Amino acid sequence: MKKPELLSPAGDMACLVSAVNAGADAVYFGLKEFNMRDSARNFKLSDIENIREICKKKKVKCYLTLNTIIYDNEISKIDKILRKVKGKIDAVICWDLSVINLCKKHKIPFHISTQASVSNIEAAKFYKKLGASRITLARELNLKQIKEISKIVDVECFVHGALCVAESGRCFTSQFLHKKSANRGKCQHPCRKEYTITDDEGNKLKVSNNFILSAKDLCTLPFIERLKKAGISAFKIEGRNRDADYVDAATSVYREAIDKKLNKKRVNELLTALSNVYNRKFSSGFCLGSPTSDDFTNIEGSASKKKKKIIGKIVHYYDKQGVAVVKVFTDSINLGDELYVIGNKTGFVKFKVGSMEIDHKPVNKVDKGKLVGIKCQKVRENDSVYKV
Repeated sequence: MKKPELLSPAGDMACLVSAVNAGADAVYFGLKEFNMRDSARNFKLSDIENIREICKKKKVKCYLTLNTIIYDNEISKIDKILRKVKGKIDAVICWDLSVINLCKKHKIPFHISTQASVSNIEAAKFYKKLGASRITLARELNLKQIKEISKIVDVECFVHGALCVAESGRCFTSQFLHKKSANRGKCQHPCRKEYTITDDEGNKLKVSNNFILSAKDLCTLPFIERLKKAGISAFKIEGRNRDADYVDAATSVYREAIDKKLNKKRVNELLTALSNVYNRKFSSGFCLGSPTSDDFTNIEGSASKKKKKIIGKIVHYYDKQGVAVVKVFTDSINLGDELYVIGNKTGFVKFKVGSMEIDHKPVNKVDKGKLVGIKCQKVRENDSVYKV
């Protein structure tokens, strides 16, 4: 049984470095346009060389997403992008036939995006014949269906992250309400809001769960062994709009789950780790059968048991001493506090404060406005510091 590739999201440089450090086999990312996460921080074309160097050091593959619908006046721009990224990425993730044709023209490998909603063997054969080296399957498939299609072509499946109430993200609600098309990566997520039913006389009916369109997040960890036997080539984590702590946790958890056979106790421990970062509660999605009313969340935002808030910046790091100098500009830091540090070169670092000094004197608490030295692993100037 071939070990599946672990593919992690990178919405910005801090997330990309976090994914690489946490054990991803590959990362996927978008540029400032033509990707389905337009609201993510994303990258510029000039970042591609740096991305490649970071990934090359740990033999991590790079996939560029160009997976929105494309209009006539944009084709020349796509052509220009592909000419510039050729040889610097491992594949393009796309589904619009114009992008597929241009990838073939420039001899760039391409994977079919989940936006194509490939959900049967005939569709898989079609895209394979076109030259696709991998297909990201529709999220509406169960494990039996996935297993059959995986016999035809290399398939990639989402194993964790947000689920859309529409068919693999093909939703027009955002376009109708906000003139922001989900199919252009600009979704405003109206499905995540509370709704009250109002009749034409103004009478309102509050349903038992107001979040009637908001699906829970997919989490396949409890049945990961079944996925490992389904012939899936790549396990994909959703989350290019999420922060580096989420990318670190999800990548670390699924890295361990791929590499080892987990007992029930360890699965529960790792589920706790996943619940400590952004999530809308967890669901098995379509993997084990059609979702039910229990697969809709009842919260807005995150159900995470931990919340982080920015508290300061790293102003210096002393390598020999292993000490970071933190400028505290909100709240306070106490001994024993859990801190996160996030930065473009650092990625994600978390630790509990074991000792602090001001002017070489030990302190137990630091108030805002102060500079304090804190022992921790390698971080960098201008990294952001969060208190959990």
